[in-house]
Amino acid sequence: MVLDAPRTPLRPAELPEPSPGAGQVLIAVDACGVCRTDLHVVDGELAKPKLPLVSGHQIVGRVVLSAGARYAEGDRVGVPWLGWTCGECRYCRSGRENLCDRARFTGYDLDGGYAEYAVADERFAFAVPEGYPDLQASPLLCAGLIGHRALRMAGDAERLGLYGFGAAAHIVCQVALHEGRRVFAFVRAGDEEAREFALELGAEWAGDSLAAPPEELDAAIVFAPAGELVPAALGVTAKGSTVVCAGIHMTDIPSFPYELLWGERVLRSVANLTRADGESFLELAPQVPVRTEVEPYALEKANEALDRLRAGRVRGAAVLVIGTTHTPEEERG
Repeated sequence: MVLDAPRTPLRPAELPEPSPGAGQVLIAVDACGVCRTDLHVVDGELAKPKLPLVSGHQIVGRVVLSAGARYAEGDRVGVPWLGWTCGECRYCRSGRENLCDRARFTGYDLDGGYAEYAVADERFAFAVPEGYPDLQASPLLCAGLIGHRALRMAGDAERLGLYGFGAAAHIVCQVALHEGRRVFAFVRAGDEEAREFALELGAEWAGDSLAAPPEELDAAIVFAPAGELVPAALGVTAKGSTVVCAGIHMTDIPSFPYELLWGERVLRSVANLTRADGESFLELAPQVPVRTEVEPYALEKANEALDRLRAGRVRGAAVLVIGTTHTPEEERG
């Protein structure tokens, strides 16, 4: 499924099978998650993607050809958003490759996983934990990784607010509870399904994103790309707390009084991920154990999945079923 220009639907296309270069692997894609970042690219909110572009960066599949030494034919691998870094800049050399000035991203600078085959740099592909079916593993590759990095940036907060209860939050909620935290979920006004979903997963309170929780928070993570939620989150957090903006794109943050920030509150963003993030989270996920809830779609239904995500109607994560060993009906059980 190919994007020819921003703000246009993806189109089905027959493309030549990609060929791996040195240090790369050719992957037969079994599943690819549909991420809000994909939506930002398709909707033109992230400028200058490679065009035409095969979207998708939560890839799970099997290596069918290796031009490197890390993986062999038949190995199951996952491919995340970060697809390549230079290894030379001051960010790469200081353990901050997620900030590399020359980084290349899967499904943005590099063709991604909305396809039967994909090529990836073997250094930026992860071994997928056993025990996760392909579709359930797919959201771990971005929703899980970015969510976990955001959780680490929130520090050791006991009372944690999650704004926007989608793919990332439904994973972070499970990890936070595993760590002994208390979770407060904020959803769109009137979204009873999302509210009930958060409570099912263990949130002790779930309510309107612009409402006050029953007690002040020690940290909040804003997953929803709505700038007005930032001052709302600052307004319900305690002194010394942290508000983390976990999205790659957000509408403008409105002006707010300094008193919302005063009291040594911290407002920060999370950008991309490092390979160390990926390795640590994929080791942790089976220990929790994280269970991902997915809505499966056939590859040719990618536009439908994006539409549902845009409308906020996806429960958990939307995932494209691509490999011939799966059907959406089988994955629904």
